[in-house]
Amino acid sequence: MQGKTKIAVVVRDDLATWQRLNVTAFLVSGIAAKCPETVGVDYEDASGQRYLPMFGLPVLVYLADAEALRSAHRKALDRELGLSVYTEELFATGNDVDNRAAVRAVPTEKLSLVGIGVYGPRNPVDKALKGLVLHP
Repeated sequence: MQGKTKIAVVVRDDLATWQRLNVTAFLVSGIAAKCPETVGVDYEDASGQRYLPMFGLPVLVYLADAEALRSAHRKALDRELGLSVYTEELFATGNDVDNRAAVRAVPTEKLSLVGIGVYGPRNPVDKALKGLVLHP
């Protein structure tokens, strides 16, 4: 599936570096959990030590301002792509239950997005993210 699908993350450009990295990690975890076809098999070194599997395809990370992030979110929803979200409120929560409650409390169009994770067929993902720049 590597050539036919794509994993992408879009993070808001005004976040601190540690926040961008943290948001990216959280967003791709949702893709791995719900889309097992994206994950390869365990790694093993020459000594026989085994390691956890990783994605079997690249993860592209983009930067966007708040408006472009909202637009990409809407386009991804319209194209029915796999989507994970990270909202500003999640920086203040300390566990998954509170994270889900914070997202559930806000209607889609009012989410204060700081990042999205997108997975799906390559062309629809590219169209949803058209015009965004890759993270340097």
